[in-house]
Amino acid sequence: MASGAPKPLNPKPLSPFFLVFLLLLCSPSSAEAMEPDFHAGDRDALLRFRSELNDTRLGLASWKGSNCSAWAGVTCQNRTGRVVRVDLGGLGLSGAALPFLCRLSLLETLVLHGNAFSGPFPPCLGRLRGLGTLDLGQNKLQGPLPPQIAMLWRLETLVLAGNPSVGGPVPEWVGNFSARLKKLDLGWCSFEGEIPEGLFHLRSLEYLDLSGNLLAGALEDFRQPLVYLNLARNQVSGTLPCFSASVFSLSVLNLASNAIVGGIPTCISSLRALTVLNLSSNGLQYRMSPRLIFSDKLLVLDLSSNALSGPIPGSLVEESERSSLQLLNLSCNKLVGEIPTELAELRSLQGLFLSQNQLTGEIPVAIGNLTYLQALDLSYNFLSGPIPVSLAGCFQLWQLKLDHNNLSGALHPELDALDSLRILDIAGNQISGEIPLPLAGCKSLEVVDFSSNKLIGMLSGAILKWQNLRFLSVSNNQLSGDLPSWIFSFQSLQLLDLSGNHFSGFIPDGDFNVSSEFNGNSSELNEGFGEGLVSVSVDFTGSRQMEFNYKLQSPVGIDLSSNALRGEIPDGLIGLKGIEYLNLSYNYLFGHIPGNLEKMGKLKRLDLSHNSLSGEVPASISGLRELETLNLSYNCLSGPVPTNDGLQKFPGAFAGNPALCMELSGKGCAEAQLADGEPISVRRGGEESWISVGAFWISAVASFYASVVALLCSPVSREYILQALKPEF
Repeated sequence: MASGAPKPLNPKPLSPFFLVFLLLLCSPSSAEAMEPDFHAGDRDALLRFRSELNDTRLGLASWKGSNCSAWAGVTCQNRTGRVVRVDLGGLGLSGAALPFLCRLSLLETLVLHGNAFSGPFPPCLGRLRGLGTLDLGQNKLQGPLPPQIAMLWRLETLVLAGNPSVGGPVPEWVGNFSARLKKLDLGWCSFEGEIPEGLFHLRSLEYLDLSGNLLAGALEDFRQPLVYLNLARNQVSGTLPCFSASVFSLSVLNLASNAIVGGIPTCISSLRALTVLNLSSNGLQYRMSPRLIFSDKLLVLDLSSNALSGPIPGSLVEESERSSLQLLNLSCNKLVGEIPTELAELRSLQGLFLSQNQLTGEIPVAIGNLTYLQALDLSYNFLSGPIPVSLAGCFQLWQLKLDHNNLSGALHPELDALDSLRILDIAGNQISGEIPLPLAGCKSLEVVDFSSNKLIGMLSGAILKWQNLRFLSVSNNQLSGDLPSWIFSFQSLQLLDLSGNHFSGFIPDGDFNVSSEFNGNSSELNEGFGEGLVSVSVDFTGSRQMEFNYKLQSPVGIDLSSNALRGEIPDGLIGLKGIEYLNLSYNYLFGHIPGNLEKMGKLKRLDLSHNSLSGEVPASISGLRELETLNLSYNCLSGPVPTNDGLQKFPGAFAGNPALCMELSGKGCAEAQLADGEPISVRRGGEESWISVGAFWISAVASFYASVVALLCSPVSREYILQALKPEF
């Protein structure tokens, strides 16, 4: 070869990594190339399943194409493309399409929790022998548990909770069909009968929830180490076992709302892993043993609504300073004695409920050291003495209920430090003095009940700072002065009760349109008659902080009765569309009853009695279809009262109005009625002569009666005469 010729090139072999890179670049979709083909049969089954569903949220909009990983909630095997997992929880799906999932023969996990699937429980699910998890909770399934489910011998988790129409007797096979079953949740269904014997012996079982059913029979001891046991809200009877097999494992024990009797055995406190113990609403009785001392791991102890007696033990946990106890509820029992000061050493306490017992003595000052306390309820006891100033140290307090005790003294202005307080209830005590102005600093207040005490003075404008106020009652005190013009100025006000005081002046004519409740613009449903109720929920999944909430069960109403109010009834007050009851009785109101009563479509109770109202009964009162109680008695009303529109169902409503007559159908007032409802018998001559001494006395009595009526219908005379008859408060 000539020396000037170029040398041949010897290229180096390409790196295998570089070759792979080139292949990936040339691939149209590298991700799809790595995925196996979606099994055609499984894909068709899912598409048919979707076609029978209502998917209003479009949660299954991604179900298209042949790439399994792109289908929401679906997992396939990498090698075969077969569907092994379907998780469509909480997507709002509805329909009776579950049987189509029975075609997924290799399915291992099926989670459809929190939808609205309907129809009977599909027996064909028993063909899915590889199922390890089956969760159909919180749906609308119905019917009994089919026996085919007993063929799922690999099942570890079975959840049917929250299907109220699924029920019948719990099948016996539930306790032995799968030796792998760890979790069984049949809560809030309609199962009945006794708990299957096998469940007391199933070694693999760790989590059992049968709450909210109709199960009965005696409670036995479980032979396996359970972690979670919830049998609440059934009809289980018998006495408490010791749960000896679960001494080191049982974390949650909830037997609330059953028919368990006897005492609380001290062996219950030997459950070393226990965090929640709820034995409320049973028939437990006898004294709480001083040896009933729980582990410092306990977070919730609820023994409320039983018949426990004796004093509250001083020590409920082993080491108070290390205790994790957050909720202690001993309310609605027969406990006596004083509140132990040792309770103040439970520094983690967030809720303390001791209401409706027979506790005596004073409120321990040391309770003010519970800086994490959010709810304190000592109501309906026999506690005495002052309200401790130290409670201001519970700066996270949102509920303070001390009502219906024998507490005395004045309200301390230092309580204004409770700026998180939403409920303040001291009703039914002997609290005296004025309402402290600094209490306006409790800007979060929503429910305030100072009724049935000995408070004096006037309502201060500082109360306007309670902008979230929903319930205000200062009834049956000795408050005085004119009604302030701002009294109706709270946007969320649902109930205002100022009755039984010495308020005077006129009813303010204004701000009636401020409250959405008074005007019927609220979307909340008001149930029953009562006070704020506290429902406690506990979250153990995160920081284990307790979450408190309350529901105000009160009618929408205004009560200004038994005061010394004068003047006419404002038209705006009568026109409130959301009001359910209105009581203005026992005042000195005069003038006509406003005629726009038909606007009060929700009104159930109306009491305007014992005033000086005059004129005719408004015809619009017949349009109040919800009216249950009507009292217009002892006024100066006159004219006919039609009875053909339902007013005849209130026979005593018009007593003490002599100038009124009840119209009888087709007869006008020819047959009038006395104020007390007794008919006047009109006799026209005839065989028996009334020209006698009896006629003279009748005439005399009638003249006297007419004179009294004239006096009573004069506002000045009526105020003077009836002042002595007014109830004193």
